[in-house]
Amino acid sequence: MTGRVSWSGAMEGTGAAAVSEPVPAALKTMPMDRVFWSHFSPNLGPGGWVTGVLLVHLGLGLGWGLAAIAIGNLVGALPVAFAAAIGPRTGLPQMEASRRALGRAGLRLPASLNWIYCIGWDAVNNVPAAAALIALLALAGPALPFWLALGALAAVQMVASIYGHHVVQALQKYLGALLLVAFAAIGLLVATRAGGLPAAAHPPTLPVFVLATAVLASFNLSWASYSSDYTRYLPADAPPARVIGLALAGLLGSAIPFQVLGLLTAAGIGEASPIAVIAGLQREAGWLAPVVLAAIALSSITGNSVNDNTASYSLISAGIRVPRVLAAIVTASLGYALAVAGAGRYADLYAGYLVVTLYWIAPWIGIVLADWYLAGGREARTPMPDPPGWTRGATIFLVTAVLTTALFSVSDLYTGPAARLLGGADIGYYVGFLGAALWYAAGHRRRAFGGLEPGTVR
Repeated sequence: MTGRVSWSGAMEGTGAAAVSEPVPAALKTMPMDRVFWSHFSPNLGPGGWVTGVLLVHLGLGLGWGLAAIAIGNLVGALPVAFAAAIGPRTGLPQMEASRRALGRAGLRLPASLNWIYCIGWDAVNNVPAAAALIALLALAGPALPFWLALGALAAVQMVASIYGHHVVQALQKYLGALLLVAFAAIGLLVATRAGGLPAAAHPPTLPVFVLATAVLASFNLSWASYSSDYTRYLPADAPPARVIGLALAGLLGSAIPFQVLGLLTAAGIGEASPIAVIAGLQREAGWLAPVVLAAIALSSITGNSVNDNTASYSLISAGIRVPRVLAAIVTASLGYALAVAGAGRYADLYAGYLVVTLYWIAPWIGIVLADWYLAGGREARTPMPDPPGWTRGATIFLVTAVLTTALFSVSDLYTGPAARLLGGADIGYYVGFLGAALWYAAGHRRRAFGGLEPGTVR
C-alpha cells in the first residue's frame, strides 16, 4: 500500500510515512495489555530510586516524603495517561497528533525539542547502566572499557528502535516483567537492611515541599511526549477509559514503589545520584549484588529503546523526512556519542540542562489535551485537515514555554526571578500546563468541518 505503514513480521514500516500517516485499520491489532507495560517498564531503573533519595536530601521525613510522592506522581501521570487515549483514534504518534492544534509548521519546534530531549536522556540513562555492566563483568574477570560496555547496550537499543514499535513493545512486556521480579527482590532485601526510617527535624517549608512535588511530577510528566506512540496500534474503538486506566496504572505502579524504596533506603546512600544509588544497592544487597548490577544494566534497554524509537519519530515530525530506520540509527548513534564524550561528568553537563528543557513539555501537552478534550478533537467522526502552517496554538506554546522557563525554572544552571521570590518553589510546570491549556481553550473557535482554524498562517 503506497505511502502507508507496511507490515513485515516484527518490523514496523521503514519509511517516513510510518510516522506521518495514521496506522491503517488492518494493522491496529495491538493487545490492550501492552498499554500498561509501555508505561510501566521505562521507569524501571535507578532514576526512581534517586528521586526517592533526593526527597531526604531536600529535608523531607517519611510522612512528608510519602505525601510528596503521592501528590507529585499523580499530578505528573494524569496528563500522560489522558494523552495515551489520543493514539487509538488518530493512529498517530504523540508529536504528529499535536499537529491539529499546532499546525504542521508549528509542530516542528516541539518535535525538534523532543528529539534533542530524547537523545540527552538516552545518554544520561546509559552512563550508570554501562557502569553497572562493567562492575558486573568485573566480578568474573577483567573489566570492559567504558566505551565498549556502553556500545553493547547502545547496540541492543539501536536494533530495537530500528525494528520500531512492535519490538520495543515486546521488550517492555517481557524484559519489563523480568526486571519487575528482580527489582522487587532487591527492594525487599535492601529495605529490610535500611539504616532507619528518614526523619526531618521539622516539617518542610512550603517552597521545599512544592519543589519536591514538582520534581516528582516531572518524573512522570516527561513521558507525555511519548504516550500515544505506544497506543496508536490499538483499534480505533478501544475504550478511552481503559486506555487511560492502564497507562496510569503503569506509570504509578513503577514510579511510586521505586521512590518509596529510595526514601526508605536514603540513610545508606551518600548522595542523590545514579552512581551513588547503584553503589549503595550493590553494597546492601549482599549476595544479590550481581542481580542488582544485571538489572540496572538491562533496565537501560527498556528505557532507552523507548527513547531511541520516539526520538526517531520526532526527527521525522520535525520536518526531516528521512526513512524511519535511518532516523533510528542517527538518534541512537548520537546518544552513544554524547554519553561517551561526557561519561565522567554527565550529571553536570546534561542533567541540569535537561530539567530546564522539560519546561516545554508542560505547555505543549496542556494545549494538546485542551484541543482533544475541550475543543472537540475527540468528537470528530472523520479526520479534519491539519492546518498547514503556524496556528495560534503554536504561538501559545512558544510564548508560554519561554515565559515559564524564564520566570519559574529552578535548576543548578538557572533560577528564574519568580522562583526566587517564591523561595525556590518550582511551580513552572503547573503554570505552564494550566496557563497554556486555559489560554488555548478560552480563545478556541471550533473549526468548521473541512476548514482551518481562524488565525492559521499559511
